[in-house]
Amino acid sequence: MGKKITIVGLGAGDLNQLPFGVYQLLKNTKNLYLRTKEHPVIEELSKEIKYEAFDLIYEQHNDFDDVYSTIASVLLEKANDEDIVYAVPGHPLVAEKTVQILLTEGRQKGYTISIEGGQSFLDATFQALEVDPIEGFQLVDAFGLQSAKLQLRGHVVITQVYDQMIASDVKLTLMEQLPDDYKIKIVTAAGSSSQIIKEVELFELDRETTVNNLTSVYVPPVKNGELLNHQFDSLRNVIAELRGPNGCPWDKEQTHSSLKKYLIEECYELIEAIEKDDIDHIVEELGDVLLQVVLHAQIGEDEGMFSIDDVIKGIAEKMIRRHPHVFGQLTVSDTEEVLSNWDEIKRAEKEDRNETSILDSVAKTLPALSKAFHLQKKAAKIGFDWPSVDGAWLKVKEEIKELEVEFAKNQDNPLLLKEYGDVLFALVNVGRHYKLEPEEALTSTNIKFYDRFHYIEKKAIENKKQLHDLSLEEMDNYWNEAKKIEKEG
Repeated sequence: MGKKITIVGLGAGDLNQLPFGVYQLLKNTKNLYLRTKEHPVIEELSKEIKYEAFDLIYEQHNDFDDVYSTIASVLLEKANDEDIVYAVPGHPLVAEKTVQILLTEGRQKGYTISIEGGQSFLDATFQALEVDPIEGFQLVDAFGLQSAKLQLRGHVVITQVYDQMIASDVKLTLMEQLPDDYKIKIVTAAGSSSQIIKEVELFELDRETTVNNLTSVYVPPVKNGELLNHQFDSLRNVIAELRGPNGCPWDKEQTHSSLKKYLIEECYELIEAIEKDDIDHIVEELGDVLLQVVLHAQIGEDEGMFSIDDVIKGIAEKMIRRHPHVFGQLTVSDTEEVLSNWDEIKRAEKEDRNETSILDSVAKTLPALSKAFHLQKKAAKIGFDWPSVDGAWLKVKEEIKELEVEFAKNQDNPLLLKEYGDVLFALVNVGRHYKLEPEEALTSTNIKFYDRFHYIEKKAIENKKQLHDLSLEEMDNYWNEAKKIEKEG
């Protein structure tokens, strides 16, 4: 004999709900083990049965995974010499980690593991709440609860809300998705004579003293779609509707080409918000950039070419592929090594795409200054670069002299444009050695110029003068005032 474990469920409520077969098995077995004795059925049968409970193991470990694996190990050891019965709350196959360990590890080691039924707490919970799970239902564990995985448009039952601390964690997680006053229900001892159902506002969840080891939290389906407008799917649905049969005529007419100018514009507005360190503006402009991305993806889906899922899948796989030091076994020592590995992986990807030049990956539509920066950066990676910034500075001086020579000839000199471009290109190269992106630097200066000139305009108004009536000296003084204000913050 031995190597056989029979698993039964104690149900969700009182003894009168326990199946007769399970009741007989509990009474007649000599080797009964309980995950916990804290259950109404065990309280009522305490004088009729003999058992060994594992409640003490909970006190010996801080991590529940350790608790469950320890219980499973003890059970396998006990069953090595004689058949045993293991009883758990509810149904053995609903939210019972120890049972899952036994079903996998136990059977792998040659044990016979059989499930003899029991009533799930879900049956009693559905009955107590009078809800139909066919409308959409999600059962989640309070431990490790993740707000992003909650399916709030259906019924949600959160189990194992044992105490106020866990209730507080559940509350904070739910409040990431729902308003503080959203109505939820606390369900304790569902289906038993001690059943308690209390409706509270979400922020009150951890203030309830009725929370115990028989408590679950029920979150009713969200009917007001506006409460979930912060979720990505909501934006996706909005854009789909705008492009749908009854949508907006303008949105339905847009193409990838027609939207290009808006994407460029939104990106520059985002950069401006970042330059000003305006958080509210950054949030707004990030939303505008995201809108462009989702619009392009919806056009792709409407044309049957691709969807936002393909976009997300592609970038997720690229990030995993290019970060083997995070998602693989590669070890790196610093940022420089990370970038080196990135370039190696990227180079291999280009070979697969049969690109003819290492410069082909620089977007042709980049603004000229930024494109110059990235062309130089690509060339530098294979050694086509000045050994130090000193060489780059000498090149700037050389190009300025050549520009001065062409300026001295005449204003219609066709070489002026090229020589002026050479000066800018050389200055971009100097900035690159100092890790300064030219578009970012010039954007910063443009904003600075705007702010200082606007200060001059304001001072003219304050002094009841027209701007063109100010002398150059007055304007220069106001300019310096603005400059001083900037430095003082």
